[in-house]
Amino acid sequence: MAGQKTDARDVHVGQRIALQRKKAALTQKRVAQSFGMSAAQLQKYEKGTNRISAIHLDTFSRLTGVPVAYFFEGMQRLDDVPPEGFAERPQQAFAADSAADAAPGSWQGLAEVVAEHVKRHFTEDGRKDFAAAIQVLGTRLGT
Repeated sequence: MAGQKTDARDVHVGQRIALQRKKAALTQKRVAQSFGMSAAQLQKYEKGTNRISAIHLDTFSRLTGVPVAYFFEGMQRLDDVPPEGFAERPQQAFAADSAADAAPGSWQGLAEVVAEHVKRHFTEDGRKDFAAAIQVLGTRLGT
């Protein structure tokens, strides 16, 4: 990857590559051959002198049986991007703790969220159809 300066992250990833290669009892020569590169090039990846490509890291991950994320675990962050990225927060679960002995109304929170969503995003006809479907569901469940 010509022109890109390496840093502490490349050293970290390289160390993890070397560790997994040794744990898997693989030689640098054997791994390098599977990549179609020289053992010297692999050694540069392991030392963090050169930055490994995502494709090679994925191949090495499959070769050693560890997830790609393993190579980044414990790595010092050099940016201000939050660890979870810019993704939305995980949704809150509204399932009852135990279906058999759940307290009445344990689904109340879910019902409130669904009702608010329907009010905001459905037309009047859509809300009527939704309410009718809920009534049919109640009838079928024997309530």
